[in-house]
Amino acid sequence: MDKHYLTPLFLPETIAVFAGRTDDPDSQIPQARALVNALTTQRFTGNLVFLDIHTTGTLADLAQTRADLAIIALPPTEALAALEVAGRIKCKAALVVGSGTSADMAGDMHRVARRHGMHLLGPNSLGFQRPRAGLNASVVGPLAAVGPLALVSQSGALTASILDWASQNAVGFSTVVSLGPNTSVDIAQVLDFLASDAQTHSIVVYMEGISSARRFMSALRAAANAKPVVVLKAGRKTAGNLAAQTHCGTIVGSDDVFDAALRRAGAVRVRSFVELFSAAKCLASRYRPVGKRLSIVTNGGGPGVLAADWVSEIGLELGQLSPETAAGLKPQLPALASLTDLIDLSEEATAEHYRAAIDAAGHEKTVDGILVVHSPKSGINAADVARAMAELKPRLGKPLLCCWMGDASVGEARAVLATTNIPSFRTPEAAVGAFGNIASFYQNQQLLQQTPPPLSTLAKPDIEGARLLIENVLTERRKILTEMESKALLSAFHIPVTQTILARSANEAMLIATQLGYPVALKIDSPDISHKSDVNGVALNVLNAVGVRDIYNTMIQAVAKAQPGARINGVTIQKMARNKRGRELYIGLVTDDPFGPVIAFGAGGTMIELINDRAMELPPLNQFLARRLIERSRVAETLVKWRGASAVDMDALEHVLLRVSEMVCELPQLREMDINPIIVDESGAVAVDARIVIDSAPATARNYAHLAILPYPARYEQIWPLRGGGEYTIRPIHPDDAQMLQDLVQNLSPESRYFRFVSSLKELPPSMLSRLTLIDYDREMALVAIHRSRQADADGGIEETERIVGVSRYITNPDKASCEFSLVVADDFNGKGLGSRLMLSIMEEARDKGLAEIEGLVLANNPGMLRLMKGLGYSVKPFPEDPDFKLVTHML
Repeated sequence: MDKHYLTPLFLPETIAVFAGRTDDPDSQIPQARALVNALTTQRFTGNLVFLDIHTTGTLADLAQTRADLAIIALPPTEALAALEVAGRIKCKAALVVGSGTSADMAGDMHRVARRHGMHLLGPNSLGFQRPRAGLNASVVGPLAAVGPLALVSQSGALTASILDWASQNAVGFSTVVSLGPNTSVDIAQVLDFLASDAQTHSIVVYMEGISSARRFMSALRAAANAKPVVVLKAGRKTAGNLAAQTHCGTIVGSDDVFDAALRRAGAVRVRSFVELFSAAKCLASRYRPVGKRLSIVTNGGGPGVLAADWVSEIGLELGQLSPETAAGLKPQLPALASLTDLIDLSEEATAEHYRAAIDAAGHEKTVDGILVVHSPKSGINAADVARAMAELKPRLGKPLLCCWMGDASVGEARAVLATTNIPSFRTPEAAVGAFGNIASFYQNQQLLQQTPPPLSTLAKPDIEGARLLIENVLTERRKILTEMESKALLSAFHIPVTQTILARSANEAMLIATQLGYPVALKIDSPDISHKSDVNGVALNVLNAVGVRDIYNTMIQAVAKAQPGARINGVTIQKMARNKRGRELYIGLVTDDPFGPVIAFGAGGTMIELINDRAMELPPLNQFLARRLIERSRVAETLVKWRGASAVDMDALEHVLLRVSEMVCELPQLREMDINPIIVDESGAVAVDARIVIDSAPATARNYAHLAILPYPARYEQIWPLRGGGEYTIRPIHPDDAQMLQDLVQNLSPESRYFRFVSSLKELPPSMLSRLTLIDYDREMALVAIHRSRQADADGGIEETERIVGVSRYITNPDKASCEFSLVVADDFNGKGLGSRLMLSIMEEARDKGLAEIEGLVLANNPGMLRLMKGLGYSVKPFPEDPDFKLVTHML
């Protein structure tokens, strides 16, 4: 149970191969011949057994065969029969290699695999490679070199191209997986395996679509939390989207929304095949940048300036030396060297000059990465410069990249760089772009760490009132809310709106306008008209009663003529906003297939489509995410003090975004929302107009099933009395708990640590600590018990401290019906009822998720834990795979 469920697929000990008659290769299909050749060309560290479903014999004969993985390369009908045989001989995983299997036949294969409990990669897969094990279970080419990079691709042709490129660029792989349409084991499950794979240090993904946004985001967040993930996605434009859907049979979705999803998952996106290779070079070098300040060291002003221009173009910063560092470096460089912006060593630069400059930049705190741009110069040996870089690389601790200009004279230098895994590029723009793509990893990791709850700490909204309003509209078989209804919905979530009153006659309109004060705005109110300005249904800055009367009558007639049959309730009257220097902004909601609701922000007003300024973020939001969303928009530059106007109230704007996030989380019926304009100035924000579209939602959406990212489940927070006095809080874990969790583990007795981790570790490695604290609440849960105490501080005052004194956790099993638990309690809190309460709480949460059974492994020599399990009603049985453990289970 400590192994990943895809271990039999990617790390098999014994493989059964169904590829036709091996004694007569001419009788095999071409892909079967290629597969057998690939499997036997190198020595697989496990065992290979070749079976023929036509000549092997009866099932009684086959019963003696045992294999972890079945690899099948047969025509579809025979492949289905072979899959049945694989299930009968207890294979735990299967790979069906080939192409052209129909969706109906693939469905039959999936059902056979499910019936036998097998994990099926395929059909229509071109296989996978595990180079360290000597396993080439693919038809995409020779076995790749061993390395730390994993490749997952939904295109067989692109997989083969990348492997061919890698063989010429000294890039090795831990895993190569070529997925195809209709595969059962999908991209999310492969990412989940690679996240915990010790051989994999970074992951490159080529994808065309996904089948489940929630599952994909869950797996991608887990993988990107553990190691860098770079994604190249096809279908960025409309034509590409359609082609990708046709090719891979999955949902593609909006490209802007996909960008937002990748950022939130902590992954990095590249835009072209060339960029993917560039990113692969940097990842293979195991660089993990912590910022976007790139220092440029060059021996030529022109190439250096080109690199600096591209730094600015893609939103990076030029890393510059401090005055003190520059003063210390200057005497070591040629007289013509310049350190103003670039580190321009001049044409006289030798290897020693490069060494001094790189070393200085490597120790500079304001530099996050170093790019060396070298142009061939007479009398200067380029290979010596490369060797100087190779010597410095292990001591730098920062990304070191280079651009070697030219060709014939720098071949030896490039060879030196390749052997030391220093990424080398032929143009300054490519080198800067590669650093920019990988530097994005750090920025997106900050977004990944955010786990907001569905509701902010602001005043509680009137959720039930909002739901009642929506239900009434749906009862009338309407989906578009009127402006009055839209503003009422915003008000339920405390979003400031302009006062709006409905007039049903011209005289009533004049009375309302006089009461509100001039100037006023008039807008048609109709459930059948979503864009009022398109039918001349909006009039602004009306200055007097006569104007109100005339415009009312004219508007009613014009709208009736422009849209006959539309129901007209009347005309709304609202006072014109007086904030002359207020900025007109747009906050909206779009519903994407497959990622669900997405919050949009940008410039507003009547020219919104022309300006096309729209930044996007997946809900839920917190203040950090709201601020980053604002910063990504082009209009953000106008929100500070600008052209004589005061800076806007950013807190008020962020609060509106948080309120919109609350609406999105709590109201799954929302489909579209346009708050345009929302006017923001130094005194606050107010929504002037709003349009909301709704639709029915399934009952499961109440549990946030409509969101791609599950919010922090604050509803599971509870306070319990502590046996012997005092109290403690049980709540779901979040990333900020990392240090407290580390303290708990470090302070455990050696026996307690061994009982929990079956290891002598004294502290959690950073990767494991990160994995245990940033979790996906959809497929797992960890509850921590927090105990607060008071103690005197150094100044004689009293300070309150808190510590984690226990953790219960479960992870959902692949069957989606059961889960595996773990439990640890601080030694000084044993015997106080903490373990029982943590287990009962985690069982209740698992039951709430719809799981049917909870299970776990307990060391046979851990009598205290076994007593606790029996006391909670768990059944205790021997664990067949290891006599040192007991299997404890409980039906939920």
